Amino acid sequence: MENLIDDNIRAIERIKDREFVEQLIPTKACIKEAIDIFYIVNASGVNLTDAELALAQISGYWPQARATIKEKINKLEKEGWVLNLDFMMYVLLGVMHNLGSKMEKLHTTDNMPRLEEVWNQLDHTKLDYVLNIMKTYAYIDHSKEINSVYALIPIIVFAFNKGKSPMTQQEIKKAIKWFYYSQIRQRYISQLPQKLDKDLRIISSENSPFDKMINLIEAERKLEIDKDEFIGVGISHPLWGLMKWYFKSQNAVCLSTGISIRKNMGKKYELEYDHIFPYSVLAENGYDLNNRIKYALAQEITNRAVLTSIGNRTKFVKSAEGYLSEVKQNFPNSLALQCIPEDEFLWKLENYEKFLEARRILLAKKLNSFLEGLTKIEEEDVTMDIYDLIQAGENHEVEFKTTLRYDMKQNTVNKKLEQVILKTIAAFSNSQGGTLIIGVNDDMQIIGLDNDYSTLREGTKDGFEIHLRNLINQAYGVEFASTLKIMFPVVDDKEMCTVEIQQGKKPLFTEVTEETGIKSEKFYLRSGNSSPELPVREIATYIRSRFDSYFE
Repeated sequence: MENLIDDNIRAIERIKDREFVEQLIPTKACIKEAIDIFYIVNASGVNLTDAELALAQISGYWPQARATIKEKINKLEKEGWVLNLDFMMYVLLGVMHNLGSKMEKLHTTDNMPRLEEVWNQLDHTKLDYVLNIMKTYAYIDHSKEINSVYALIPIIVFAFNKGKSPMTQQEIKKAIKWFYYSQIRQRYISQLPQKLDKDLRIISSENSPFDKMINLIEAERKLEIDKDEFIGVGISHPLWGLMKWYFKSQNAVCLSTGISIRKNMGKKYELEYDHIFPYSVLAENGYDLNNRIKYALAQEITNRAVLTSIGNRTKFVKSAEGYLSEVKQNFPNSLALQCIPEDEFLWKLENYEKFLEARRILLAKKLNSFLEGLTKIEEEDVTMDIYDLIQAGENHEVEFKTTLRYDMKQNTVNKKLEQVILKTIAAFSNSQGGTLIIGVNDDMQIIGLDNDYSTLREGTKDGFEIHLRNLINQAYGVEFASTLKIMFPVVDDKEMCTVEIQQGKKPLFTEVTEETGIKSEKFYLRSGNSSPELPVREIATYIRSRFDSYFE
């Protein structure tokens, strides 16, 4: 300890010997020149966001910018819309340059006076107009209900581009439909600037932009909501937001008070999200943190109802059976308005998982019907560009692998890498499906397949595909392998391999060779951007809930 103290004291004493770079701002420098110096110094200091740096530059040629924009942010916050400076900078960039990246476009003085004129229109009309549309037509009362507020930007830019003309009812419906899908399919969960670039280009160049933007989302992920998407997901998932908006569209009421779940007056009537089957009761029956799968089922959004604060306080820890019977008697239609099964057999504690399954089916049916019924969208072939898919990064539906079998560190064949490929394929199949891209590293750099080709007798993509399919045939059978779609896209003269895996109809176990040489079977599933092994004690429960039709 004494040595550590001595070392720290000496380190402090040596501070006076260090050189600190100084950048003097000339006394005659204008605000813009001072900000330019700050910008240069900051590159080696604390990292500010591109939007913060853009606002600093704007303030150099429009000194009132920060105060003016902050004033609007504060006004919107009082109305329930929490939108930060970054958001406002993206809005300005989108309106003025139809971009979501290259924030430096706002840095130069040639943006004046148009920037001030644009902001005045946003401040006095367009922002309020779009947010009121979202409240009226999309049933959004607070920004906290939104998974990504940046999905508002294309709608704001579209409304701005219409000038003095309001959006038609049809345009509003299409915009809302796209907004909903952008949320549940997590359009802006990663690579925000690049995604905005693409969407804002469509907004500025297409007559019916939201049709094309919905088709673009569909090219990445299917639009239809599957009942299994609800399994184990909590209230942070965007499906929970869509559930609330749908309930509001049906004029749903608090189950305990009968009061509308739209924004109400007074803190006692703010919305809360209560467990239908009380968690304390479920925990006593094995649905606790000691079992990760069962705990997730206890917290699942299909075990949630929307109540006012005062309604939640009066509910206490009543059994689901007793509580729902009481609700059905007091407010007969309220259960149907929140898609809660009315079969009293399902309300019993021992039938909890059957209740969840019934509500998943009901919710998927109602939500799909709701989205489809908003308005008809013109369909067109829009393919997901492989480059865009890579730039979006790894997620629960996309995984990158640098090679199939070539060890980049050892510069030789490593068959353990083939097991990793098989593990990933099984994890996607055991979950909701996804795309495996071979030839791209974790940093999203395209490496290509040349290294793998060099290890095969036929150093071609045909030889690669034959080898890969043989591995899959041996591991999971020919029937499963036949469901996979394997392609070889090329970017920058580098060939990659994409494997599209559908949601499997039966569980897949992967044979793994331990370091001791012992072989064992393991069960993998997809979680976020990784493919973890499911603990043995949780496998049976997961398989029963995920593959119930397989055992019928």
